[in-house]
Amino acid sequence: MTSAAAWLRPWLASRPSECERSLSRRRCRAPCDRVLTPEAQQEFWYQAFHQLSLVEGILDGHEQAIREYIGHFWSHWSGPSFEPEDVDLDRLARVYAVPGAFSASVAWYRAGSGTVATSLRELTEDRGEPITVPTTVLWPECDPLFPPAWGDRLNEFFADVTVTRLAAVGHFVPREAPRQVTEAVMRVLAGPRP
Repeated sequence: MTSAAAWLRPWLASRPSECERSLSRRRCRAPCDRVLTPEAQQEFWYQAFHQLSLVEGILDGHEQAIREYIGHFWSHWSGPSFEPEDVDLDRLARVYAVPGAFSASVAWYRAGSGTVATSLRELTEDRGEPITVPTTVLWPECDPLFPPAWGDRLNEFFADVTVTRLAAVGHFVPREAPRQVTEAVMRVLAGPRP
């Protein structure tokens, strides 16, 4: 499948600035306090781990350790009918095994942008007005990070939201359900223009 960003960029550039204004006023914060529960922390532990220098000591530059680490997430977070190919995991491990590459990949978490850090900040922030741009959400039913029950607050964040549940799909939606992702994007592209 071709990169969606490449062919969506011209279309997005032609859109009114309402999208940018809405998204800059407010982020979607549906998980919020739910991420901080003991049950959720059993899934989000990796974000605290990425803060530690152990990342450099036991993972960075160590291809086999990286393959085991990312293999855990690809297997555990995927839906029941998706199993990553060994060749794909081997390729990812080689890329991340370049010294410094794995450490660079966790910099996002270290900068405080991970879900847990964001949720902690959001407990005290004003939610603001809902995003008014019509929004399509593809919610996987087998994602241990963002269970389907967490979708119950979307209408607090979006004034016009359409939710499609994806059966037997886990965290890696574009890889596990490329047809449904493509169809959703095509529906948005074919829809009425503001």
